[in-house]
Amino acid sequence: MLDYAWLMLLFPALGTLIIAFFGRRLGKGVISWLAPGTVLLSFAVAVSQFATLLGLPAEERHHEVVLWQWMTAGSFSVDLALLIDQLSVTMALVVTGVGFLIHVYSVGYMHDDPRYSRFFAYMNFFILMMLTLVLANNYLLLYVGWEGVGLASYLLIGFWFEKPSAADAGKKAFIVNRVGDFGLALAIMFIWSTVGSLRFADVFANADVLVAAGVIGTVTMLMLLAATGKSAQLPLYVWLPDAMEGPTPVSALIHAATMVTAGVYMTARSAALFDLAPTSAMWVAGIGAATALYAATIALAQTDLKRILAYSTISQLGYMFLAVGVGAYASGIFHLATHAFFKALLFLAAGSVMHALHGELNINKMGNLRAKLPTTYWTYLIGAAALAGIPLLSGFFSKDEILWYAWQKSPVLWAVGLVTAGLTAIYAFRSVFVPFWGQPRDQKLFHHAHESPPAMTVPLIVLAVGAVLAGYIGIPHLSLIEGWLEPVFHAGGAAAEGAKAAYPAAWVEWVLLAVSALVALAGAYFAYTAYVVKTSIPKQVRDSLGWFARLVENKYYVDELYDKVIVNPLRDLANWFAGTVDKAGLDGAVNGIAGIAGWLGGQARRLQTGLVGLYALSILFGAVALVAWLVIR
Repeated sequence: MLDYAWLMLLFPALGTLIIAFFGRRLGKGVISWLAPGTVLLSFAVAVSQFATLLGLPAEERHHEVVLWQWMTAGSFSVDLALLIDQLSVTMALVVTGVGFLIHVYSVGYMHDDPRYSRFFAYMNFFILMMLTLVLANNYLLLYVGWEGVGLASYLLIGFWFEKPSAADAGKKAFIVNRVGDFGLALAIMFIWSTVGSLRFADVFANADVLVAAGVIGTVTMLMLLAATGKSAQLPLYVWLPDAMEGPTPVSALIHAATMVTAGVYMTARSAALFDLAPTSAMWVAGIGAATALYAATIALAQTDLKRILAYSTISQLGYMFLAVGVGAYASGIFHLATHAFFKALLFLAAGSVMHALHGELNINKMGNLRAKLPTTYWTYLIGAAALAGIPLLSGFFSKDEILWYAWQKSPVLWAVGLVTAGLTAIYAFRSVFVPFWGQPRDQKLFHHAHESPPAMTVPLIVLAVGAVLAGYIGIPHLSLIEGWLEPVFHAGGAAAEGAKAAYPAAWVEWVLLAVSALVALAGAYFAYTAYVVKTSIPKQVRDSLGWFARLVENKYYVDELYDKVIVNPLRDLANWFAGTVDKAGLDGAVNGIAGIAGWLGGQARRLQTGLVGLYALSILFGAVALVAWLVIR
């Protein structure tokens, strides 16, 4: 079965092509089955790959499928080949499984959109590119998938391009990611010029060559730059909140299963390199911890439901970076998997709220929606509880494991993660209590609210089950996912286990687990008190914080800073080139030459009078002048 891994790419590729070229002729009914069906078939292949690997000994769970020789130029040679191992299959299961549910949800959500077929062509293309990224056996093919998901995100974020805000958001995502993508391109060039191969197995086996050449730090820091762009970490996170301008299923797909997880995956896949670059690894952990705390504070002050979830995604990705930065690669992927369930659930539930309220997202205009949207409410509550890390739900197990490894590396990193966990619980339950509890704040909106159709609610229920149960594959000391993934990471896993073994007292882990649980429950209780029991508390807190509250509400003015320091100067420079260099300089020179030629032609035209006598007189004068010149000579 492992040799048929290419079918995972074939099905969404066929879906993309068929819908793109024949979608309008096929009609919505066929597309509604075709688009999700292709992703479901890819999921079935991923399940078969997982089952096959599971039946093999741990040391044999590594298989490469070479499709053909892709390109050769001198000593440079790259195959179009897929890598099937525990990590790639886990990612494929997440991408296709959650992606399928989002496709099904989209059938109901996008039913009345006039560009229905185009939307699903883009969605299938997104799945295709993400699978290309996670199944690649070399950095160049990974880069193709990396750029492909960037293109797909541009197309989908700006899908409603008639809205200037959506068009601008698509461009912003594409341009900001180009900064990080440039870093990955340079890293790949360094790897090739030093190692002489881009195949993962060759690069990791010869990683000491990168160390000897003194470029291991450069390569890993360039990879980190790329990851901060794709996974929306400081300082390149600014595109992700604006990505909410796209349709809600797009937000769910980007945030849960595809694009933003690419940076985490690439860092985990390159574990052998980061293990040899401890400074770069600490940068990964530090940026992750800082981003987690930073984004959580912003989420506390947002009133747009999808933007709360967007900053939540940035924060949770920070946890994943913290994990891979401290060498707990399996824990980072574990949180990636659980996050895929509860974050897809939260975004799709937010889309259900939008569907019920005709696009309204301001939570301060909502209230008591649980009376009108019971399925949406209960599933959203489960997703929020999993996000907050409430004990026995998926987010609790994966987040606690990250905090445990962070403690072993640095109590400071653990403290930042713990504070972030408390803030996460507050904003997660705020997003539950304000819109779904209390009294309706807008009677007109409340009156017209209605539950979504089964095509939208059934995926919510399935994802809610996943948000509850997914964490049980990573129960401390009984972790299935850690044992499954650890052979892929070799030294990273060994280092993490060694650090864990350095603590002889097992009670330390249980104490930290209890502290994490209490912080999550305390955050939930504070949110209940502040937004249900005594609603004056938020205003009191805001007044007491003063200027800092305004700073957070305005997202630390980072977008404004970037506009002033980067965007506006570049725009002014471009205008100068367009107005002065191009128009006055280049165009002026070309137009000047044309003007001189025209003037000379006009002067010469005066000699062409059409009078024969004048021509004869000119010939006479010419002859006389010629004879005179000969005589004088």
